[in-house]
Amino acid sequence: SQITTLINHKDKPKRSDKTLQAIQRVGQAVNLAVGRFVTVGEAIANENHELKEEMNVACIEARRAGETIAQLTDVASLDHPESDSHITIFTDKTGVVKAARLLLSSVTKVLVLADRIVIKQIITSRNKVLATMEQLEKVSSFQEFVQIFSQFGNEMVEFAHLTGDRQNDLKDEKKKARMAASRAVLEKCTMMLLTASKTCLRHPDCESARVNKDGVFHRMRLALEQVIEIVTDSRPNGENEMAPISIYSGIKEFKNKVEGLRENLYFLSKENLSTMLEVVLEHTEDFTDSAYTSHEHREHILELSKQAKMELEQLVSVWMQAQNQKTKDLMEDLEVAILKTCQCMNELKREVHSAATSLAADLLKYHTDHMVLKALKITGVEGNLEAVAEYTCKLSEQKEQLVEMCRLLRHVSGTEPLEITCIHAEDTFQVTGPQIISAAETLALHPSSKIAKENLEVFCEAWESQLSDMSMLLREINDVFEGRRGEKRVYLSLPRPGKHNANLKALKPVKLDTEEQAKIAKLGLELHLLTSDVDSETEKWEDQENEIVQHGQGMSSMAYSMYLFTRGEGLLKTTQDLFHQAEIFAAEGTKLASALHAFSDQVCNDDKPLLLLEAEKLLSLCKQLQMTAKASAQGKSATFTKVDACILKTRNVMTLLCQLLPLCCKLLRKATGNGCLKPAPPWREDRIQTGTNAHSPERRAETFGIKSLENHVKNMTFLESK
Repeated sequence: SQITTLINHKDKPKRSDKTLQAIQRVGQAVNLAVGRFVTVGEAIANENHELKEEMNVACIEARRAGETIAQLTDVASLDHPESDSHITIFTDKTGVVKAARLLLSSVTKVLVLADRIVIKQIITSRNKVLATMEQLEKVSSFQEFVQIFSQFGNEMVEFAHLTGDRQNDLKDEKKKARMAASRAVLEKCTMMLLTASKTCLRHPDCESARVNKDGVFHRMRLALEQVIEIVTDSRPNGENEMAPISIYSGIKEFKNKVEGLRENLYFLSKENLSTMLEVVLEHTEDFTDSAYTSHEHREHILELSKQAKMELEQLVSVWMQAQNQKTKDLMEDLEVAILKTCQCMNELKREVHSAATSLAADLLKYHTDHMVLKALKITGVEGNLEAVAEYTCKLSEQKEQLVEMCRLLRHVSGTEPLEITCIHAEDTFQVTGPQIISAAETLALHPSSKIAKENLEVFCEAWESQLSDMSMLLREINDVFEGRRGEKRVYLSLPRPGKHNANLKALKPVKLDTEEQAKIAKLGLELHLLTSDVDSETEKWEDQENEIVQHGQGMSSMAYSMYLFTRGEGLLKTTQDLFHQAEIFAAEGTKLASALHAFSDQVCNDDKPLLLLEAEKLLSLCKQLQMTAKASAQGKSATFTKVDACILKTRNVMTLLCQLLPLCCKLLRKATGNGCLKPAPPWREDRIQTGTNAHSPERRAETFGIKSLENHVKNMTFLESK
């Protein structure tokens, strides 16, 4: 962005001091950014010897290019740069272009090499998890199992962090959805693996317990393999991924081709168009052949399929005539045929959507009481094998209904990520159903076994959780269909819309236009640099769990999101999102001020006044920001002024935070006498600087809930082994 500004600057005959200073600032900012970037690259090189030489060469090139740009833009001190012997951007613009190309090329090389290292880390982490899983499968005693599972938990935490960061970095929404699905499987299966393995150890001769455990291990291996496929962008044996085509995507593609005839009558053949319609109508058979589709929906779908064929025949007839004789009347007839064909396809789309969503709504409502699962738990504890067999049949029927529901919903999901979510849900029901049955059979055979009962509970919870997820998925599919997609998004550090602001509905969320983004870009860049400084300071603390550090990291993450907003990027899409973020940022700053007050009791009396003074300054700035964020703003100009004020006040808070963190660390070192500083590793494998709060709900979720598993392992006793 900064380089583009330099390259595109206009060569005006008169150059004001302001223009010269601005050009110099941009050049210095580029050089400073390159310096920081290269420092990280060099640190990565030192830790990864196999790529050290390549990385160092790319870093040297980038540094050289950054310095060249800084030299060429060193023009602020020149009154008449064109008459000076010093070579500048004005006398040698091609030099800046060359330096810019070299810089972008070398930066890209560094990024590609760093990416290869990240991929290697994920693969290495996956291999560790697989190796430990093999050990877990073979253990024969509780004591050995607990020791290995503890190691397994730590390895899964590492894998969770690496894959979570990778998921956030993925640009392809389809891959992101697949990664999320695989990680969800690993999250749920980790708990299942614990209870299924314990049950097997407790009842080593029980066949149903062994089948139950084997199913969990198999599913985890498949999920781990899929993560690697996504990360490396490859498939086993060189296979191509063939995702089944949905009715929605088929209709969309067909309509695009039909409407394309307005521009070009010769770009495709009538056979191609007929084949595309045939494919769509073949998929409607999933609805018409389904035992769960109502008679009314079935009849309507068949009627519309028949009508679609007739409309296409009419369209092809007019189309062929128009190719031979392009008269005004024929072109009008063609337009009518195109409109009628597209209208018919829209009605077909609406009908299959209604069929799928009404079935889903009915099934989800019918199964909300979880009667079959409750009955399996009761009859299992009673040891009633006959009753368990009866209810497992009912669960199998329920599973078939839910699987069919997922298949039909996939056809009408509307987006590729939602399609993938439907496929994941279908797989979950297919696999979890038999696992519940084997767990229930084990409990029925060993009705007094606490671990067998706990195991069945875990699998039933997974089933209930998936049903709950289906309700959310159904709402999202309806939102897409009705054009409401995106309204209900809940951001990492934002309150839910309407929860904290009674007037929210009256406010119309707007985005900054290009001109406004340009005006606020400098302020945003300053905010970005401050977030880097704060992150550098927090990295220096030995105790990363310290309350002051956590609040600092949270505020840095939120400030980074606000910086991204000034560039038109990130999760904050509208000005209303920004104002919410500013409120939460101010609230986090207020919490930090409270933490500083508490910390002041631990420091020497001489230092206490200084710390309390800084805390009061922080509190005052946060209150100002909160008032600004809550103030009403009507009209475009007033809204932009409010945005500018929020960013400015956030920058002021971050500037103070940059001073506070080293002060607190110094005072803590002085108070404890043994130091709180540690050498900051320039690049840590588990945390490349991102805009994600390390302590946000998303980050916590990315650990697969391992904390609860670790606690579970700690609380395990060996009474059962006796």
